[in-house]
Amino acid sequence: MTEPLSARMPVTPLRPSACPGLLRIVPALDGGICRIKLPGGVISAMQAFAVADVAERFAGGVIEATNRGNLQIRGVGTDHDGLIATLLDAGLGPKNPASDDVRNLMLSPTAGIDPLQLLDARPLAAQILHSLETHPRFHELSPKFAVSLDAGEGLAMLEHPHDLWLSALNVNGETLLGFGLAGCAATESPLAAVTPETGHDLVVAVLELFLEHARPEQTRMRHLLQEMPVTYFLEQLSKRLRHPLRLDQKITTKRRSPIQPNAHIGRYPQRQPGLTSVGGVVPLGRLSPSMLRRVATLSVERGDGSLAMTPWQSVMLRNVTQDQSEFALEGLRGAGLLCDAEQALSQLIACTGSAACGKGLSDTKADALQLAAHLQQQGVSQAVHLSGCSRSCAAAHVAPITLLAVCAGRYDLYFRHADQPGFGELRGRDLTIEAVGALLTADSRSNTDD
Repeated sequence: MTEPLSARMPVTPLRPSACPGLLRIVPALDGGICRIKLPGGVISAMQAFAVADVAERFAGGVIEATNRGNLQIRGVGTDHDGLIATLLDAGLGPKNPASDDVRNLMLSPTAGIDPLQLLDARPLAAQILHSLETHPRFHELSPKFAVSLDAGEGLAMLEHPHDLWLSALNVNGETLLGFGLAGCAATESPLAAVTPETGHDLVVAVLELFLEHARPEQTRMRHLLQEMPVTYFLEQLSKRLRHPLRLDQKITTKRRSPIQPNAHIGRYPQRQPGLTSVGGVVPLGRLSPSMLRRVATLSVERGDGSLAMTPWQSVMLRNVTQDQSEFALEGLRGAGLLCDAEQALSQLIACTGSAACGKGLSDTKADALQLAAHLQQQGVSQAVHLSGCSRSCAAAHVAPITLLAVCAGRYDLYFRHADQPGFGELRGRDLTIEAVGALLTADSRSNTDD
């Protein structure tokens, strides 16, 4: 007998949130939003077909790739139960309904196959996800509370801030897991390190310690650390661990090597001989059901039957034989994905904007298309984030260039700067898209014509 849907719904969390989930569909101007959290960002071809079908049957046919490697369906109609039940039957929900919100663990889309990895992160990731799903106390975490696990891959999102980040490092020939709190591996050194074998114990201890000390309104690690010194947190953490924290200076001064820009676009080598991964950017993060079906079919024909969604709002097909890689890329292009970093649109991200969000001050996606056309014509490709309001929903980190909407079709222009808070250095106010395009073209040429 099929379990009733009511039995699969989560209880009200201690730290409630307006974030969408698979079991909690939140309203927007264009209908409901359902977010599907994918373990490690991976979805099977059959599950992708199910998402495409659901988007047509129960929603407006808009599927979004998120900046955490997940998928979400927009424009959900009134039959929430039908949509949720279909996705659960496809195996896209949590094992424990109460854990849907807290399965926030980011991995590299090439975890386990990356030629630069120091370890295979997948077994540890499976342990962490299992604890997030089965440990009742962890269901009290906020839906925004997030963990990242970086195993040293050449393709990894290092800039997104996380409540707890773990990053593999080599110290005198030994592989360790450095970790930090309320920050990211791109700009910070680890506070301490543990062996990979004790990584799971570390994560469990950090989360339990956070929940014991944080008040309900303190939803993120940074909120707790505003009152609790990091040194005290580490002292308390050490008491919970069976093995001592490694605090050597070689660890606490270590910095993660940066990744190659745009490595998620086009071909990416694998550690397995004769195999490669191929990837393409989802234009402005939006997939139609037909696009998703074509990519899923391609994954079966040319890859391993799975899709890896990336935090750069792109899709990768993995375990493609080298003699099939060009066919796979052509297939991605045929599906409407962007497989060349020189395509201006491949570098642009934009939130939903005023077309579907009540807080949006401009139609950011339409403006992004206009800007991309101008930059493409000028032979310029720059990483730009268009945000309809100051919440910056489309980008979890500060982009090199940010356009912040001030009204319809007009933006303030910021360039990321290490010494400037927020979006960075203000370079222009109340600019039209045409004016922005002219400024970015001039800046690009001034940076290359030395």
